[in-house]
Amino acid sequence: MTMKLIHVAFRNISRNKRRSLLSGIAIAVASMSIVFLFAMVQGMRDDMAQNLATYYTGEVRIRNAQYEEYERYNPIHLTVDWQRIDQALAQRSDVTAYVPRITFPSAFYVNGGNHPAVGIGADFSLEAGYSDFASSVKEGRIPEAGKNEMLIGSVLARDLKLDIGDKVTIISSTAARGNNAMTLEIVGLAAFPVASLNSQFFWAPLDRVQHFLRMDNEVLEVLVMVEDDERKAAAAIKTDLESVLGSTLDIQAFNDISMMYSFIEIAQFIYYFIGVFFLLLGSTVIINTTMMVIYERMREIGTLAALGMHGKELTRLFFLEGVFISAIGAAVGVLIGAGITVYLGKFGLNFTDALSGIDMEISSVLYPRFNIWTTLIVYVYSVVISAAATLIPSRKASRIEPVEALRYV
Repeated sequence: MTMKLIHVAFRNISRNKRRSLLSGIAIAVASMSIVFLFAMVQGMRDDMAQNLATYYTGEVRIRNAQYEEYERYNPIHLTVDWQRIDQALAQRSDVTAYVPRITFPSAFYVNGGNHPAVGIGADFSLEAGYSDFASSVKEGRIPEAGKNEMLIGSVLARDLKLDIGDKVTIISSTAARGNNAMTLEIVGLAAFPVASLNSQFFWAPLDRVQHFLRMDNEVLEVLVMVEDDERKAAAAIKTDLESVLGSTLDIQAFNDISMMYSFIEIAQFIYYFIGVFFLLLGSTVIINTTMMVIYERMREIGTLAALGMHGKELTRLFFLEGVFISAIGAAVGVLIGAGITVYLGKFGLNFTDALSGIDMEISSVLYPRFNIWTTLIVYVYSVVISAAATLIPSRKASRIEPVEALRYV
């Protein structure tokens, strides 16, 4: 009997091609949108994690314990002992790389006026083993240790009409709470994936920045890459360093530091509910179509019931029609969504103009992340939710009295 119902269900779908196509398209559009939406969210999450780890916080960040409390006051005097931290981290097998950095606000004195900029003092010999820093150099070269040189963001250089070979005087407060100035020569232009790094930042050798800011051999922070879970690694490093330096350090995993990353993690769960909502909207087309079909085929339903087809079998018949339409529509939608995701995953979506002037840790070019398991889950959800939606009108068909159905015109 089941095989006969399947045959009848396929026949009914082909008899009402326009309505079947409309229902299938609704499910396909919903499935395609959800696949692409989830891929974009995953791409944003992975991209932000990569940028945070590379440029902002590392996977684990080590700072002075009081720095965060007074951060709004630019407390560059709250430093950490780089040499002792270096010795301790070098002994840990779970640490893959680490770099010292000094991030400080400053001003460029250019053409008789001051222009705000953010400087980063970095040990470029260590940066090479920490990330692919050299790939960000658009023109010129990386500054050399011991020399008054800088690598500047290409957008910042363009806005200030600066180029390689130009010399710029930078002004900033020092760790001694005084002011100081130093002239640096531009030896390279950088093109980073994050818009704010290109429009606001410059990089200089760590030793020259330490001299400029009167920091001796200290730094503001140490960024660490680890093999294990970031939170577990942060706790282990904290225990290790506190035994050496006492409770003077603030050590956190990157996913506990960035509020924006936390928002994206929360948004990922919210989008799951949005995806279900999209599918429910698409399913209303199937409900409406099935209801219309039931009213149009009222006499046929009465005839089938009069010939001995029970209410449960009528329910199964219309349910099977909904399942087949949902399965085909969801398959088409998921395949199209996967195709779009794979294509854009190679070439990316350029949001340079949209993100210009916005200080976020997201790259200007985003690459959706295709995940086969997420795609399969979307397909299953699409079929289940859409098919379940047909139970509402299908149960109505099972309650129709044969005599009244045969008299229906």
